[in-house]
Amino acid sequence: MSTPPPSRSTEPLHDLSAVVTGGSRGLGLLLTDELMRRGCRVTIAARDTAELERAGELLRQRHPTGSVRTVVTDVRDKQSVADLFHGTAADLGSVDVVIANAGIIQVAPAETVGAAGFDDAMNTIFYGALNTSLEALPRLRESRAGGRLALIGSVGGLLAVPHLLPYSCAKAAVGALAEGLYAEAARDGVSVTAVHPGLMRTGSHLHALFGGDRPREFAWFSALSGTPLISMDARRAADRIVTAVQRRRLRLVLTPAARAADKAHGLAPVLTSRLSHVATALLPSAEDEPELRPGIDVEPVAPRTLGERLRSVGSALNDRSARAYNERHRTAAERRHP
Repeated sequence: MSTPPPSRSTEPLHDLSAVVTGGSRGLGLLLTDELMRRGCRVTIAARDTAELERAGELLRQRHPTGSVRTVVTDVRDKQSVADLFHGTAADLGSVDVVIANAGIIQVAPAETVGAAGFDDAMNTIFYGALNTSLEALPRLRESRAGGRLALIGSVGGLLAVPHLLPYSCAKAAVGALAEGLYAEAARDGVSVTAVHPGLMRTGSHLHALFGGDRPREFAWFSALSGTPLISMDARRAADRIVTAVQRRRLRLVLTPAARAADKAHGLAPVLTSRLSHVATALLPSAEDEPELRPGIDVEPVAPRTLGERLRSVGSALNDRSARAYNERHRTAAERRHP
């Protein structure tokens, strides 16, 4: 089958069946909201039952006439992902749009995270995207609208970010997967979009995992990801991503800072690596705290030190996003390890 003609890229998404993994909070929740706004019937998948229920209720309140399904899914488990797509196709008749968004973030020096941390990142981020893609593609080929697949990478996958190395490695693999699948799937009329966001104000700092000098790691990550000139409004990011998927774009890099970093690394990789080395000197040194804890447990209850007060100012917008985008609750896994 030939690649769809360009005119199809402008067709509306109304009444298409969409699946969003990691759709219960943060960017995934906003992507679902945007797809529903454009008339999609959306299935959101995530591991936490209570979190999914809250997300479903929030979306139904926002879209009283819309259609949203919630399915507990572990993207690391091939059978769980197969069940997700089988059930979606059976209930809704088709799978037309898929956005693989599930992931984790670990913030700590590489030696603190250790090999097990890299395994966790690869299993959730890369193998999660791979399992989703392999199960989705046969369904997307059958879509009368011409299937659309998007894989959410990161600017961290375009250049290595110190103290985020497991995340960077896994996201780099996702980027390669998206580009390779784009070339292979186009002949069957399926578009694949690689999305590489920079920092966004999603409130994800509360569920990122912190190790080493946890308070200081939390401070720099939460403040930086909430600074307006560096980070992006997550709702605007969701709109840009869904539009790119609708138009069947090959690649989308979000935020000016991310685009500048991508270009700089492509043109002068040695220079950017040296600058990264300089920046690393400003980050906390490794400490004997190998256990990773979620930001919701690390966040200071009331800022006391000057550094904590500066962090609270720098991340105020991110903290507001956490309340709006279903990030302010502990997951079942986090409740099991207080």
